[in-house]
Amino acid sequence: MSDSRKHRGPHPEDQKLFAEDQVPQLQEAVKDLAWLFNRGYASTSALKLVGDRYELLARQRTAVARCTCTDAAAERRNQHQLTLSELAGCEVWIDGYNVLTSIEAALSRGVILHARDGCYRDMASMHGSYRKVSETIPALHLLGEMLAAGGVSQCHWLLDSPVSNSGRLKTILQGIAEGRRWNWETTLVPDPDQELMASDEIVISSDSLILDHAQRWFNLVRHTIDQRISDAWIVHLDWDSIEV
Repeated sequence: MSDSRKHRGPHPEDQKLFAEDQVPQLQEAVKDLAWLFNRGYASTSALKLVGDRYELLARQRTAVARCTCTDAAAERRNQHQLTLSELAGCEVWIDGYNVLTSIEAALSRGVILHARDGCYRDMASMHGSYRKVSETIPALHLLGEMLAAGGVSQCHWLLDSPVSNSGRLKTILQGIAEGRRWNWETTLVPDPDQELMASDEIVISSDSLILDHAQRWFNLVRHTIDQRISDAWIVHLDWDSIEV
């Protein structure tokens, strides 16, 4: 079945699954899952234990998992995070789909998860195929404007070559860069995660595995949403929102 979606908006059940009355138990689930992670429990068994305890449905369990990490991981990510002003004159390497789909989702009023490490993450899943939506072009302009405001010298966008339509997105990125006179370079690679995990450059991503290896990274998704998308639907499962 072809993907005919025009927006990266919420799942039909999200209004119920992430309603205000659901947030407290989701926060408790994040707290409990972090407790288990800190003690070495495997992620799959720990998530099942917590999900069963709070009777969470599948999308709620996914959200809790995306928002949770160990104390050590949260501390490391915070220590290696840069501010916008520290990007001036620097090159950045961007986890293309990870960053773009989050901004598309925010513009579409999809669920944006505020995770305990301070990152904003979406609930989107591409399953090997990317489809341009109504928010794609506006999202790319917002991201570019944020990076330009930070004085970034060059942006290297990495896209997954196995994902269908990556070539089309590369053409879109190049067109925007030429029109706005931004110094962008887009490369299709088999596995952007591996490239970014091994890089010594400034990385832009919200992917947990990438952030656990990044020597320097910038939280572009959160900065863009906080400063440019005032009506984004943010579900706060971050540590500051949870009574520990």
